[in-house]
Amino acid sequence: MTNRDPAAEQLQEYKKSSSKTQTITTGFGAPVDTKSASLTVGPQGPILLQDATYLDEITHFDRERIPERVVHAKGAGAFGYFEVTHDVTKYTKACIFSQIGKRTDLVVRFSTVGGESGSADTVRDPRGFAVKFYTEEGVWDIVGNNTPIFFIRDPLLFPSFIHTQKRNPVTHLKDADMFWDFISLRPETTHQTMILFSDRGIPDGYRFMNGYGSHTFKLVNAKGEAFWCKFHYKTDQGIKNLPVEKAAELASSDPDYNIRDLYNAIHMGNYPSWTFYIQVMTLEEAKTSKFNPFDLTKVWSHSDFPLIPVGKIVLNRNPSNYFTDVEQAAFAPDHLIPGIEPSPDKMLQGRLLAYSDTHRHRLGPNFLQLPVNCPYRVTIANQQRDGPQCYHNQGGAPNYYPNSFSGPAPSPSVKQTPFEISGVVDRYESGDEDNFTQAKLFWQKVLSPEERTRLIENTVNSLKYAVDFIQERAVKNFANVDEEFGARLRDGLQLAKKNKANL
Repeated sequence: MTNRDPAAEQLQEYKKSSSKTQTITTGFGAPVDTKSASLTVGPQGPILLQDATYLDEITHFDRERIPERVVHAKGAGAFGYFEVTHDVTKYTKACIFSQIGKRTDLVVRFSTVGGESGSADTVRDPRGFAVKFYTEEGVWDIVGNNTPIFFIRDPLLFPSFIHTQKRNPVTHLKDADMFWDFISLRPETTHQTMILFSDRGIPDGYRFMNGYGSHTFKLVNAKGEAFWCKFHYKTDQGIKNLPVEKAAELASSDPDYNIRDLYNAIHMGNYPSWTFYIQVMTLEEAKTSKFNPFDLTKVWSHSDFPLIPVGKIVLNRNPSNYFTDVEQAAFAPDHLIPGIEPSPDKMLQGRLLAYSDTHRHRLGPNFLQLPVNCPYRVTIANQQRDGPQCYHNQGGAPNYYPNSFSGPAPSPSVKQTPFEISGVVDRYESGDEDNFTQAKLFWQKVLSPEERTRLIENTVNSLKYAVDFIQERAVKNFANVDEEFGARLRDGLQLAKKNKANL
């Protein structure tokens, strides 16, 4: 066949690159005499327990799947590099930014959020944008999305929120009541929900969307001076989004559209890139800020805190094997390097535990020894030992600390910056902390009239499936953004009901 894309030609290319046919072996390395017949007593007899080839094959097959991610289950990945183009050493001592022109290898995993591993790429959903940098001081992971904010502020709500994105436990179907009930009961979701139902809710592939670290982080320079920071990476390909009708058609005709697009672009040398920026806020500015700078439902104004260019992310190599390089890739916000530290962002604080804990469940306690996750530019030295899939067990080094036998010791020079904290320990509700100011700006200043119309249409087409009292509560929230927004939603829902009644 002619005119096949690179992804379709993968096996043909492997055949061309392979010099000779290799002998099949078992997992333990023994050559296999036949792969098409089990060892039996006569041609019609039972299989023998001594058939090591069959046992090796079937017992491995039974264990081929690892638990899929609860969120971000469906994704694509690629390798590349980060190159520093601007000096930001006055803000951070992080080794990755040490000099202009420095390159650091990386891997990126893009994903949808709510769907299962077999779901369509073109659904309306936030997109994950996770980056792992292989620095000389360990791996640094930015685990973000294609939006600069999120739905909620407190991690205690995260499992409930994700449950509403998944399936009704009785019907095993997506449920509009679940989704919109939660959204309308938690008005802090309004800003992100508007972004989700805007044109930005369905990117046209992973190459044509921005990425954000979303959370606030702390940068620390060589003098010990600290700054609050947000990370941004703007697509150099330009923003492109899919119309609703085209996205629905692709969900049927090519549900792996995003994976295919990324693979083919890189294979053909059309390497996607992003320009990496930071926003910086001083500690004093944070103290006098009109909004909580650690609130994940808020953006920092670019006019008040302009984007500072740092470098380029370039993806120039496809995975050699999807399972090894993408499914087993494990990103975690607690993977930080000296010069980059956490902030008091509650959602970030919750994720510092949750992500690594998830990977230890999915991949085992030694997930950082897998090649795609390994901080290979560093010699790992600690007191951790054993466990499943332990490839590098540190030889005869003492497995305890302190010791008298030249075992690894701490390095005081990489101590995190101290900070003062005080307050009454309590559970502080955050649901009413200015939920609409930035949503108003998004409606009034960011969206064009045409984009507002599509936002309303997309919202109505989802909200119309929820029960009436949930619709009313959701419309009330959106009316707090803008009266016109609420009125047009109400009109759209009434028209949808009228059309349904006339069927």
